[in-house]
Amino acid sequence: MKYIIEHMEQGFSEWVTLEYSQIIGELGSENLILSSLPAGITAKDIPEALLSLGLRWTTKDLNHLTEAFADLEPLQNGRVCLLDPRAPQDIQPSEACDFDYFVFGGILGDHPPRDRTSEIKMQYPELVVGRRLGDKQMTTDTAVRTTQLIVEKKTPLEEIRFIDYPEFRFNENEATEMPFRYVLDAQGAPILPKGMLELIKKDSEQSLDDLL
Repeated sequence: MKYIIEHMEQGFSEWVTLEYSQIIGELGSENLILSSLPAGITAKDIPEALLSLGLRWTTKDLNHLTEAFADLEPLQNGRVCLLDPRAPQDIQPSEACDFDYFVFGGILGDHPPRDRTSEIKMQYPELVVGRRLGDKQMTTDTAVRTTQLIVEKKTPLEEIRFIDYPEFRFNENEATEMPFRYVLDAQGAPILPKGMLELIKKDSEQSLDDLL
């Protein structure tokens, strides 16, 4: 099973780099493809942290993905699942064999949501089939993790343990509530990319400075 992120931003923020690093660590670099990067981008524009993990990336779009990666099976109409917050139904474990690829807009973590996933639907109307991951906004790594649990681990969405809008407290006076849904680990803590908690703290401190 292959997972594709249609990268819909111009560059790579710290946040995105941490999320993509986490996804590669969980899926394996051979199973993740970053597609539709801006034309003219080179390896010098990709964070070294991602290149060192073996990130597979291309400026090609979904219709031309096999031109960049000859080892990939052709993407067939109706066998590419687009994880879409506005799709009419949630993805089910029984559908694992119905799809060869799972596509995510590299903007799932936006808050408030910008519905840029609709751009992917309009670009590939025959290729993709929309499925939801529930009704809560997720970060990109959470969306990929949830999909993997459903289609590879055969865990129904309703049986996955989530936490919505968790508060991360850094000390007695500092805390940040994140407006997303996260998967919980075995200890009942939200699963975050390595280094993300420190980045959240840094961002919250910068936001506070902007108000002063």
